[in-house]
Amino acid sequence: MIIRHRSRLAQMCANFTSPLQEDSPEILLMRYICAGQTEAACSLFGNSKQFGGLPAADTPYGRFEGEEGIRSFAEGWLKRFRADSADIRPVCQTQSGGRSVTEMDVCFAADGTVDEVPMFVVGDLRSGGMLDEVRIYCNFTRVPDQTPYRKPIFHSAHLEMGDPNLLTGAFKEYYEALHHVPKVDVERIIASMGDDCLFGGYEPLTGKEDAQEDPAPMDRETLTRIYTDMSNHIPRWVGMRYETLTDNGITAVIEWQHIVTDLGVEEAGRVCMSGISAYTRGKDGLLCSIRICDYAGFERTIDWSKTPISREEAFAINRVHVFPAGVGNDCSHEK
Repeated sequence: MIIRHRSRLAQMCANFTSPLQEDSPEILLMRYICAGQTEAACSLFGNSKQFGGLPAADTPYGRFEGEEGIRSFAEGWLKRFRADSADIRPVCQTQSGGRSVTEMDVCFAADGTVDEVPMFVVGDLRSGGMLDEVRIYCNFTRVPDQTPYRKPIFHSAHLEMGDPNLLTGAFKEYYEALHHVPKVDVERIIASMGDDCLFGGYEPLTGKEDAQEDPAPMDRETLTRIYTDMSNHIPRWVGMRYETLTDNGITAVIEWQHIVTDLGVEEAGRVCMSGISAYTRGKDGLLCSIRICDYAGFERTIDWSKTPISREEAFAINRVHVFPAGVGNDCSHEK
């Protein structure tokens, strides 16, 4: 088999060890759907969630709810990725508080080639080794004919950024410096990272994957330039509200949604979408790996004829005029 598109996820996680529970239901689910074992996949879900609602599978290309929805998801998995067969390679697992997140490479085979697709698979667990819900994240460029829009999964209780006091250590320092000080504090951000900190793992396809070098730490000058550039539009355009937090003391994974300002829409076409990030602490307590899966920068290319809701509905979700005074950068219209 010829590897057409390679994944760098395993290299991104090489600096730390993470024991895996191979019988965790989100891993079993992915093995079953890749093997075409629909009944086994469906058996991981009940007829309804333990506490109300329908079981669900939320994917980059749609949400599937209820018994028939889960069946449709499982039966259509290989076809949606235009694959004849598939297998998985779990890389990193983060478990806490009734949730298990496994980062894995899903290897889709077709016509003598293999596409290695890095994915976050988030399982909301219930007793008996079952799932209430699973949420799968990968970059839209990895899904054939997918437009760069991910409908928000959660209904945000408040249009406010997540409270940094729910976070700990370097993860809290990084997040607070990026989103919660009177302005983005680049020095604090850089100081939260170890010298060997790696970025990436879920990048969009560019057609030059095989030519890319192995992941390598960025120098401080490059990092400073990147985060200084971010400070020009965070939170002027967009804020981050995390909806779930799974933190095992080594890796913290957040599922988040945007809060978008009028300026974010007017100047950059920003729209509220769901995304996910993982932050791993090294032995020195500093961040050694940052892995983010989102569609930032592709908003202007969304084909609204392929989205589950209209453009008008999408731009109305989590929309604010400006952020309150004192929250992040000055994002007034006069800036």
